[in-house]
Amino acid sequence: MSSGIGGSTAEAELAALGPWPSPAPAITAAERAKRLARAQTLMAEVGAEALIVGAGPSLRYFAGVGWNPTERLVAMILPREGAPSMICPRFELGSLEASLGIEAQIVLWEEHESPYALVARVLAELGAATLAIDPALPFFAFDGLRLAAPDVRTLNGAPVVDGCRMIKSPAELALMGQAKAMTLEVHRRAARILAAGITTTAVRRFIDQAHRALGADDGSSFCAVQFGHASAYPHGLPGEQQLKDGDIVLIDTGCRVQGYNSDITRTYVFGTPSPKQRRVWAVEKKAQAAAFAAVRPGVPCEAIDAVARQVLEAAGFGPGYELPGLPHRTGHGIGLSIHEAPYLVRGDKTPLAPGMCFSNEPMIVIPETFGVRLEDHFYVTPDGAAWFTEPQPSLDEPFNERN
Repeated sequence: MSSGIGGSTAEAELAALGPWPSPAPAITAAERAKRLARAQTLMAEVGAEALIVGAGPSLRYFAGVGWNPTERLVAMILPREGAPSMICPRFELGSLEASLGIEAQIVLWEEHESPYALVARVLAELGAATLAIDPALPFFAFDGLRLAAPDVRTLNGAPVVDGCRMIKSPAELALMGQAKAMTLEVHRRAARILAAGITTTAVRRFIDQAHRALGADDGSSFCAVQFGHASAYPHGLPGEQQLKDGDIVLIDTGCRVQGYNSDITRTYVFGTPSPKQRRVWAVEKKAQAAAFAAVRPGVPCEAIDAVARQVLEAAGFGPGYELPGLPHRTGHGIGLSIHEAPYLVRGDKTPLAPGMCFSNEPMIVIPETFGVRLEDHFYVTPDGAAWFTEPQPSLDEPFNERN
């Protein structure tokens, strides 16, 4: 049996966990003010006189309001100059005031009223004839705005919203670093509870409880536990599996800390790895390391994907997305969304820049047999890249065990 796998119980591991000892500081009002100012600069560059941002991660980014979108419009209207307005149902006023992290005018609508007509009125008062649209705004909201303000020209707000969110501040890096360190600790303890016959459901339940014990926002933000041939499917198979000797174990999970995400995958073997498992794992490790080493400011995102694929193709996998090989992109941006722009994939020519954060996960899939994915995250520095979490040391030593 590999070191650090098995030998404990869920009860013992949970009893050893408590709130994270050194929590990262929250995002300040001063930092949000800088974000709004940066957005206004980008709005001027694209010719937008106002920007609308709906409920979701971007509203949390700019305004501190961590609400999910619903059929009721909750949004921020940011003019090119001056303070923003918050559009909100009147009955949610108290909750909004408790959540709001910026200075803003609050404009309320009743249940029988059209929030889109209200937005049109705000835009008219601002004299805004061009409106940049949050790329995550639901279509029904966009359509409502279009009908309520037919004379307002709409623009894609992605250059503004993504232009702000893709570069993380030191405070954001600290929050993400905490989330990722917490998830790696959960991974380490999850490996220790494994035993023949344990179910994927039991492991997922433990991972959620462990994230909660460490103080994650809402336990696990997601969790995929795959045993044996189920690991050959990047996002697993439906139904429950039981662990057997010789099975690949692939666990992909994460949590949120003040909204900022972790997303880490570990792959190892319960029992003695076969020669084929060893070979595929070693190639995966090499591809992940090569992608990391290729990171430099100014290098296009797609080049990192190409480097990982070169390693895989030299080992006989692929080419391209063909199987056995890597069926998806090498990595994704991460922050307040678990997947966000830019992406490490062919066609994304965004130049890497300091502060960008990415997953690095060039998975190898052997159809109907098994898959290996090693996923860690890095942030771009002026000189290259830095890991948030150290990659898996080896197949036989999945974790750097601590006393």
